This record gives sequence, structure tokens and C-alpha cells, in this order.
Amino acid sequence: MRELTPSQKGAVAEAAITTAAMELGLTVLRPLCEGRRYDLVIDLEPQLLRVQCKLAQRLAGVLSVRVATSRYTPRGYVRTSYTADEIDAVGAYSPELQRCFLLPIDEVAGRRAVHLRLEPTRNNQSERIKWARNYEFPASIHGLRHAQLEVQRH
Repeated sequence: MRELTPSQKGAVAEAAITTAAMELGLTVLRPLCEGRRYDLVIDLEPQLLRVQCKLAQRLAGVLSVRVATSRYTPRGYVRTSYTADEIDAVGAYSPELQRCFLLPIDEVAGRRAVHLRLEPTRNNQSERIKWARNYEFPASIHGLRHAQLEVQRH
């Protein structure tokens, strides 16, 4: 099988994340034009969640999700990261695991990459570890909907 282009990788991630949301009974909206930083919007009724989709790469017990962008301009490469003004979350799809993950913007803003640990560290470090299981798509969506209901009650 040939190597996928960056656009193809993005399309695979977007399709998988869309499917995961729809399997939860959610409506997924897609922008009609380019130019926004999000790939899709998930309707959490009444909240809308702007999601940037990424393909996660498995590396030695960790899922690596690149969240910085790079584009070539006449002045050279411009590297940027995402902000809360642009997106609400990053959805990541792991083809190796065939699972989706959802990272809130406060976990990715200003970063180049996020690493989600699948296996214990060799030195048994546990502080400041982002465990992949804590970001699995269904649980993350459930947490967002629960937080939304709490806000509505108050």
C-alpha cells in the first residue's frame, strides 16, 4: 500500500471522527468553504463543538498527535498552533488502534504535539502523564455533554 498524502491522512481522520460522532447519535456539520481552522462541527445540542481532525501516530507505547501547522509562504515557513478562538477541540484517530480520541483546546493550545500514553512508562512515572484512555472519544463527548448540562442548570 502506498504512503498517504497529508490531505489523504486528514480525510481518513475526518471520516473516522465523523463516524464516531454519528455512532453516538450526534449530528456532524461540515463547513461549505475552506478558510476556517476546524474541519467539522459536532452538534451537542445546544452547544456546537468546532473540531480539528488529526491522524495519531503510534510510537513506542504513545500516541503522538501533531497539533502545530506549517505552511510555506514567500517569506519562508510559517508555523502556527491552535487557539480557543479558532477551535474547541482536536479529534485524533489512530488507524493502528482503530479508535478516536478528543482533546479539549486547553490541552493543545500553543503546543506542537500532544502525546497520549498507552502503556506505563519504563521508569513508572505517573505525574503529568496524559493517558489515552482519559481522552477516548465516547467518554470525552459524554463529559462535555455532562458539563454542558451542569452549566444549564445554574
